[in-house]
Amino acid sequence: MTKRSGLGKGLDALLPTTETSLPESGIRQVPTSQINPNPRQPRSKFDQEELKELADSIREHGVIQPLILTEGETTEQFTLIAGERRLLAAQLINLERVPAIIRGASDQELVELALVENVQRADLGPLETAEAYRQLSEDFDMSHEVIAARVGKNRVTITNTLRLLKLPDDVKQFLASGAISEGHARALLALPSAEAQSAVLKSILKSDLNVRQTEELVRKLSGEKPRKLAVKPPDPELKAIEEQLRQRLGTRVNLHQQSKGGKLTIYYYSTEELDSILDLILSESD
Repeated sequence: MTKRSGLGKGLDALLPTTETSLPESGIRQVPTSQINPNPRQPRSKFDQEELKELADSIREHGVIQPLILTEGETTEQFTLIAGERRLLAAQLINLERVPAIIRGASDQELVELALVENVQRADLGPLETAEAYRQLSEDFDMSHEVIAARVGKNRVTITNTLRLLKLPDDVKQFLASGAISEGHARALLALPSAEAQSAVLKSILKSDLNVRQTEELVRKLSGEKPRKLAVKPPDPELKAIEEQLRQRLGTRVNLHQQSKGGKLTIYYYSTEELDSILDLILSESD
């Protein structure tokens, strides 16, 4: 089993995974009326149908996994660290009390724990993740490298995700709604202006362009010569290596095999991203 690095490992220690993980004496029944939401919660939307299904399960079986709370500013008031979906579902069926574990947590830990819980258990949207990273970076003066270590990602991924916040509002709106994917959004970031990004967005929506088609359109508008489409299906082994490189470097990578040798293309969109990629590559050779 692969070990999770960063705060993810700490979250496993904080959140019991079975009913026998913590003695009953460590669990308190807390009134739902005394629990305030996590002000640093990065997740802004919850699927109402999923909440209803969870509420039905809680009605039948109760809240199996305790919420994690920290003491609030006043007596008998608590702030949620983790478990907002369980709390919302419990409130849907007017449950008066829920099992909870009380832990101490700083404002920074409220962001980190809520972020990691959502990433591990109910994936955040790309913009929600970016906003959480922004909070850690700006509000707590954490470098991209430190954030990466805390949430178990590489630094390039943190940098690329934060760049999504630079997109114009109309692109963000369609990204948040799921009308375009994060791959579409990353391709648009290569364009030099918000006007150009919004124009290509309209083309994506009108023509239902996939990510590869969007990348080709962006290259064309940027003055690059469009790549010819391969006549034969791509080699599965080459595609697997390409995907491994993409995951490792956190950026777009293309691997082209020729009759003798080939070409490896690694894309970057800022000096900071180039530095991050170089750090990853060169650190492997140390």
